[in-house]
Amino acid sequence: MKSENNPTSRNPFGLMDVPNPTDDGVMQFARVTVPEESATDENAKPWSNGETNDRRDTIEGQWSSRWKGAADPTISGDTPDQWKQGRGEARIVGDRVYLLFDWDSGARRGLIDARREGPRRLVGKYINLNNPEITVPWVGLVVSDQRIDGYFSQGRVDFRR
Repeated sequence: MKSENNPTSRNPFGLMDVPNPTDDGVMQFARVTVPEESATDENAKPWSNGETNDRRDTIEGQWSSRWKGAADPTISGDTPDQWKQGRGEARIVGDRVYLLFDWDSGARRGLIDARREGPRRLVGKYINLNNPEITVPWVGLVVSDQRIDGYFSQGRVDFRR
């Protein structure tokens, strides 16, 4: 396991890497998870905090992030149906997209390591950086440079600007 700010990590943040981001579990999840753009998707309506002023020609840069589908036991009263909102940042290295995000006022962080499959589909895995035993497959749809719809087996990890 690599430590934070390790210069030998694969990800551009220098953090602990997502283990086996294209393992069999990820590939199986990707085969059955095919997100489609929809105006009625729960990520379609703008919800971003508006603090991201990045370029509009790339997905790299600052984002607002949110996730739901599991309860975070470190947050009193949290339930799987509640959104946990925070900030995110996307960086691209070759055919890989790395999405670092936080929640609980920045106290908790996660990292997604995803491979591009065409111009709009992202396939990879998430790791909870505060509890690295938690890893789950993740599939994302780049709807635009302002919206990424993300799915894991229990719910969503979405990004908006």
